[in-house]
Amino acid sequence: MVKQQRGEATVDLLLTTALRVYAESGQQGFTVNAVTAASGVSLGSLYHHFGSFDGLAAALYTRCMSRLFEQLTEAVVRTRTARTGVQALVRAYLRFTEEHRDAALFLHASAYAGYLAVHAEEIRAAKEAQLAGITAWMGSRMAKGEIVPLPGPLIEVLVMGPVAEAARRWLSSTYDLDLGEAARALPDAIWRSLAPVEAGVPT
Repeated sequence: MVKQQRGEATVDLLLTTALRVYAESGQQGFTVNAVTAASGVSLGSLYHHFGSFDGLAAALYTRCMSRLFEQLTEAVVRTRTARTGVQALVRAYLRFTEEHRDAALFLHASAYAGYLAVHAEEIRAAKEAQLAGITAWMGSRMAKGEIVPLPGPLIEVLVMGPVAEAARRWLSSTYDLDLGEAARALPDAIWRSLAPVEAGVPT
């Protein structure tokens, strides 16, 4: 039991340190040597727990993604209507981005990084599992006619696409985007893309 607890503590230390190293040094400074030096954990121990530095990066990505989706799910399931659910999801995404900037930055900057490619299938499976609650909620609303009947991947594009791009631009120093303004404008705009149409007028 003690050995297991020590192992879990080491894993947590490595993941926490890796995120800090990424936030402070960017992708160029995100190296195995930087993480082991900052954490005080040996290279052998890192490989023991994660198999490789790519494995560590994939585990960190999955952890950040899990925390994001957990907050999105909590926001959605508390709502009573399709409209308030979609709006709550959008606001929760932007709130996570603002409150957990380092994790959001790692998620957005690392989505297509080479060090995640070898673990792409594992990450995809984890994403599907973590989105299960939201997927079920969307499906039930769609079945009731409260959301337009579209394939799941297209629903994800309509909901996550705009809000993820807003978050990415806010995280970047290239764009001048007000996250508060996005939180005021996007919830209604995204809802209108999913609202059923009656007599040509969105409900």
